[in-house]
Amino acid sequence: METTYQHLAEENIKNERTTASLIHLSTLLKFFFPFANYIAPVLIWSFNKEKEFVDANGRQAINFQLSILVYTFFLFFLCLPIFLIFGSELLSIIDVLDSNIERFPLDLLQNLTGFIIIFSVVLVLLMALFVFQIYAVINATIHASRGEFYKYPLCIPFIRTTQKPS
Repeated sequence: METTYQHLAEENIKNERTTASLIHLSTLLKFFFPFANYIAPVLIWSFNKEKEFVDANGRQAINFQLSILVYTFFLFFLCLPIFLIFGSELLSIIDVLDSNIERFPLDLLQNLTGFIIIFSVVLVLLMALFVFQIYAVINATIHASRGEFYKYPLCIPFIRTTQKPS
């Protein structure tokens, strides 16, 4: 009789690990469906909230996705004025090039270079955020499948966790 209860307990632990892993992996669905990185983990999490390990992992996964959204908006709003300023300059460069096709003023090249540098920096930051997100989600999935709690780096705690699961 005792081994049956042990078997059931081990089965429940396995199920919790699998469910927690699925919560983390479901955030990658955003690459196939819009907003799936929020909807899928919330659905899986809400059906399994009563399990402490799944609850903690669900909160972490959702908090991390919301944090990534905040960081993306921060980059967008940080770069928006720069793009507007350089965008207007780019339009004036194009206008000058259209009217003076035979001679190319070198000072316009400097303005164009600034725009290219800013655009490259923003592109590198967005790619770094993308790689960081993929790395963190995979790392969290591996930890959850082992039964270990994983705290995402740079995660803003929008949904507070009550306690760290054992």
